[in-house]
Order: sequence, then C-alpha cells, then structure tokens
Amino acid sequence: MELYADVIVDINARSLDRIFQYRIPEELSAAVKPGSRVQVPFGKSDRSISGVAVAVGGSASVDASLIKDIISVSGDLPPASAQLISLAGMMRRRFGGTMTQSLKTVMPVKKPVRELRSVSYRLSDREKAAQSYEKIKDSKRERARARLLKAMLESADGSISADTAAAVLRVSKQTADALARGGLIEIDSRQIYRTPSQRFRNSWGNVSLNAQQQAIVDDIIGSYGRVRSAAAGGCREPDMVHLIHGITGSGKTEVYMALMEKILAQGRQVIVLIPEISLTLQTVSRFYERFGDRIAVMNSRLSAGERYDQYMRAQRGDASIMIGPRSALFTPFADTGLIIIDEEHEAAYKSESVPRYLTRDVAIERARMAGALVVLGSATPSLSSYYNAQRGLYTLHTLSSRAREGSSLPDVSIVDLRGEFRRNNRSILSGELHRAMEECLGRGEQMMLFINRRGFAGFVSCRSCGYVFKCSHCDVSMTIHRNGILKCHYCGSEQRLPKICPSCGSPYIAGFGLGTQKVEDIVRKEFPAARVLRMDRDTTSGRDEMGRILQDFSEGSADILIGTQMIVKGHDFGNVTLVGIIAADLSMFSGDYLSSERTFQLLTQAAGRAGRGSRPGHVIIQTYRPDDYCVQCAAAQDYPSFYNKEMEFRKSMHYPPAAHMLMISIESESDEAAAGAGERIRDCLVREAGDQNGILGPSRAGIGRIRDMYRYAIYVKRGEEDELIRLKDAAERCMHENEQAFRKVFVGVDMDPCSLF
Repeated sequence: MELYADVIVDINARSLDRIFQYRIPEELSAAVKPGSRVQVPFGKSDRSISGVAVAVGGSASVDASLIKDIISVSGDLPPASAQLISLAGMMRRRFGGTMTQSLKTVMPVKKPVRELRSVSYRLSDREKAAQSYEKIKDSKRERARARLLKAMLESADGSISADTAAAVLRVSKQTADALARGGLIEIDSRQIYRTPSQRFRNSWGNVSLNAQQQAIVDDIIGSYGRVRSAAAGGCREPDMVHLIHGITGSGKTEVYMALMEKILAQGRQVIVLIPEISLTLQTVSRFYERFGDRIAVMNSRLSAGERYDQYMRAQRGDASIMIGPRSALFTPFADTGLIIIDEEHEAAYKSESVPRYLTRDVAIERARMAGALVVLGSATPSLSSYYNAQRGLYTLHTLSSRAREGSSLPDVSIVDLRGEFRRNNRSILSGELHRAMEECLGRGEQMMLFINRRGFAGFVSCRSCGYVFKCSHCDVSMTIHRNGILKCHYCGSEQRLPKICPSCGSPYIAGFGLGTQKVEDIVRKEFPAARVLRMDRDTTSGRDEMGRILQDFSEGSADILIGTQMIVKGHDFGNVTLVGIIAADLSMFSGDYLSSERTFQLLTQAAGRAGRGSRPGHVIIQTYRPDDYCVQCAAAQDYPSFYNKEMEFRKSMHYPPAAHMLMISIESESDEAAAGAGERIRDCLVREAGDQNGILGPSRAGIGRIRDMYRYAIYVKRGEEDELIRLKDAAERCMHENEQAFRKVFVGVDMDPCSLF
C-alpha cells in the first residue's frame, strides 16, 4: 500500500501557503512521520526544498501519477509532535503569517547540532585479553594494541576512556575498533549533555508555605482533578486558567514550586516561562535547589549545542521541567501537566516576529489540548488577564502580604520635580533622594536607582540652530554614549559626534536627556566613596555579565546598583532598603494606549525591590506629574484602583481589553508603494466590513522610517475577536489576489498589539 504525506514547504509566499502532497518511497516509509523534516522536489525544475510533513495517509488527494516522491528525511532533527503541529495551525489562523512561519516557531530545534558523546573501552574477557597481550607485547607491528591492553589490564575495573587512550597512550580509534572486532574489548558510547545548570546554582534554604499560599495551592490542585476528568477540550476555562495576583515579595515562586511538585508526582511535565530579562542566577537557582537535574533551562545566551541538548533532554524524558522565555512553551514534552507564566504582564511574552502571538493565549490552547493547568502570576497583572478574571474566565487568587517574616511593603514618597526646579535644584537627584542616599550609605545598607533608558543622553542637538542629529536610515534621533559615539538604538548604526553642526557650523553641540551612564557619572561625583555598579544592555552584552553583576551586588560588593528595567524584574536583595526612581515620567509619553499601564507596572515593580528583608524600605519616585493616577496608584501599591481608572479610559476609547484591535503594518523601501498598499488593504477591509466604522488609516507610523523602510499602519477595532479574524483573513486574501502590487511590500498583522506601530 502506497503512503502519502501532506507537506508544508519552506516558502513564505502567500500563494504557496497550503498543503502539497508527496508520495513516501518504500525505503522512507518508516522514517516519515507527522512532524518530520523532509526534502522534496518543488516546482517545474524540481529543485530540492525543505518542508515539514504534517500528516501521513494512504490516499492521494489528486491523480497519483502527478504526485512526486519525497527525496529524503532529516534524521538529525527531532520531529514536531502532533500537538505542536495543531498549535501551529491555531497560531496561523489567529495571529496571521504563513503555516511555515508558525511551524518554524513551534519546532523544537531549527538546525542539527553534533551530539557530544562519552566513549570508553572495557575489557570483554580479562583472561583472554591477558593472553593476547603476552603474545603481542614484543611485536613492533602491534605496539599500540599492546599499550591499550596493558593499560586496561592494569586498571582496577578494566576500562579506560577513549580520550585518555588517544591523548596519553596515542591509540587511535581504528586500533580500538580492531580489538573490539576480535572480541577483546567492548566500546561503550553514551551521549553527554551540554548543560548550563552549574551557572545557576545557589543556596536558599527551606521555605514553608503560609496560610494564603497553601490555600491557593489547594484550590488550584482541586481544579486540576476537574480538568483531568473532563472530556478533551471540554473543561471549564476557570478550572484550567488561574491568575495569582500577589504583591511584590508575597512568595509566588514558592506557590509555583508547590504546584510543580504535585504535578510531577502525577508523572507529568512542567513548563515554567520567565521573561528573558529575569533568567538570571538568582531566579533560576531556586528551582534548581528544589528540583535538581530534572530541570532543563533555555535562554538566548546558551550556545546552539546547549540549547539542542536541553530540548533533547526534554524530548527523551531526561528532564521533566523546562524553564525559559516564551520559546520554551514549545518544549517537546509528551505529557505536559502544568504551564506557569511568571510576570505574565511582561511585553516580552508578545512575539515581535511573525506570527505575532501572545504567549498566554497559546499556552492556554496547549493546556486545553493536553488537559493541563495554566498558572499566571504577577504583582501587576496585565489589564487583559485581570479583565478575564473579573469576567469569570480565569480563577483569581490573591496574595496580599509579603511571605518573609518581618518584611512589609516600603514607604513611598513622591517628589514633584517642578518644586525642585523652583528651589533652583538642577541636579537629577532631588534633595530628598540625596539625603536618603546619604543615610542609607551611613547605615551600611544598599540601594537601587532605576531609570527607564540606557545610554548617556536622550538626543543631541545644536544649541545655536536647534538641529537634531538623526539616524540617516531611521526617523529617530541618535543617542550619544560616553565614548563620543552617536548610536541609533533601532538599526544599530553608529557615527562619531562631529565637532561642528552640519547645518549652521556652530561648535555648540550638546546632549539632552538622561541615561544610565550620565546617572552613574553624577552619583560617583556626589558619593565618591560609594561602590557603584551599572546594569543595562551595554554592560551586560557578555554571556554571563548580567549574572555576575547581580551576584556581586547580592554578595555586598557594591552599595549602589544603577540600571534600567532589568534591575527591577523579580530580583530579591535583602539588604536593599532604598529605591530611587529617577525619572518616572519617561515611560508615560510613549504615544500609545499602554503607556499608563507600563508606567504603573514599572513603578510598582521597582518599588517592590525595597525592604524585602527585615529592615524597612523606602522608595522615592521623582516625577513632573505627581498627581497622575498611575503614579499615585503605584505609590500606594493599589492595583485595583489603577485597574478601575485605566479601564474607564480603555472603554471610552474602545481599546483592548474593553474591545479587540487589529493592527496591520505596511513597510516598503518605496514610500509610494507602502502608501498604495495601505490604501488597497483599507478598501478591502471596508468592503468586507460593510462600512468604515472602526477602521483607521492607513496613516504614517509613529516612526515613519526605520532602516530605510517607509512604514504605515491600519488599525481596526471590533467588539468580538472572531470578527477581527474574519477581517484579517480578508486582508490576507487581498494580498494574495493582488500579489504583484505587494511584491516589494512587507505586511504584518498583530492581534491586540502590545505597542503601536
């Protein structure tokens, strides 16, 4: 009986985003399975192209004589499971792009990596080997065999590693193979894993759950039984999805680990998602101390070989817990029982590349397929998750007190920088913050200074004519760094700061704004005896630099840690009693509907770093808008009040989560082509919708050009997500039917975008 495979070819063209059927040759019948990577002949020229077999069956969908044969199967790459293939289909339908883009997203390993193996030689029969050695020990032609046999006979267990045999005894693999063929030795070859686990070890001690934590664990595990007993896909979403809203320091991680132990005891596997920025020694070491080598870890700083081995450990059952960023969601576990998304509000959980999926929603779909639980945790939940909990779609749990005995939320002061200016204080440090820093240093305690940007100055301009130095490839100002280099933080281009203005010839050129390097310079000048560390993207570009800086600070090697967002994400330093938020306003003017939410989250998370030990904490928020509700609510650590006020704004403007929004981005090297493509898509959307209500654009994007690409955007708002998906499909049909018009135009779709284009 002939077998056929449905294949998705590795071509992103919209017109080819469909199934192609191929015959499976008899010699490949055992190797081709759903999820296998295959090489197939494609097009009139039958050029070889890669693809993924998504289904295998015994019937042809077209005339069998027209179906071509699969050329080969990649045995070096693990196949994707049926569950991951189904997940890719869901992502394609909901988030756009092509099926091949979705499959590449869920595929556990993209490229083959050479396995590391440990090879050793062991005597098969010591007596027979001894007799053979006596016969050849004086033979000049068999010196290598004699050396190997002698060394193995002198070994207590009759074995020696292949590396030692080659390096010390100068015995080749061919010599060992010959002895193995003669039955004198056995060759043992085992795979060894490249594991990064040692870099994450630390000591935390035993922690007992308090009453609030234990109640949450019991409640969630109680719902687990209902999820497992429900028919496939038929469980209630509130039983399956749980949101833990816990104040900073309330011990969400301990709740996660207690849940993990319960699920692992059922013989199932666990995926723990952590924002990439938080994948540091301090965070992951807690899990290692509790679960040891059952853990596999993923992050972007691992080598290709380490990433490959971590996935292989998971697929082969050598690991039952995967910890990593959003890509870890696609770990090839056979029986996932729990998916945890820590700091679920983080923007890092929204993919920036096609398909632009939201990790939370894909995790819920995977859990539905597997009969698993999803646990979301945050001190500042995303409005959409909290909105779903308020509507009863998720089960809400609350941790209202800090877990560590003697620890409480810090006192928070708000400093009005307008008053500082009126008092003639031109420093970036308000009088109150300066005094608090002196007192903190005097007590031998530590502090953190948070600023929401890196670099030295926000932009550079001429004081004579106002000329602003902009990137030649992007419509954005360049940032000056301490070495006198202007950098574009969008495309990465650099240039040295000129000595005179290119517009008027004036030598009066200066930087404006505030960056981490500038803050560091001022702090060192004001407090010369203080030990200062700075942590931003520039100081953590090395593979282990972030972990080193955090470890040094944790061990007391510095008094002051200055940094960007990465210093306020989930870190726990017991000796930090002061947190200064230098410029709270910087994230309030990003120009999109999420700016207040982001600002509230950042200020709350930053404030939560203070007073986590037994000593009281103090937080000082410096701002030009002290009365703004996002600042006031963050200072009070009052999430419900912020949620209510922000939802009033979202409802009035029909922004997510009060409504759903589709963003269609259009980019081209030609401004005219991008604008024309946008008009064509808009007309298509209006025809499909029947009117223009809720369809905005096309309009030039907030940054109209990046890397020499002109950018436009269309926004569509609707009450129901299904209607937006229908309009998304219509836009994709428009591009397919007018392929020539879109030949040099790049179009992306984003459901409920986390940022505006």
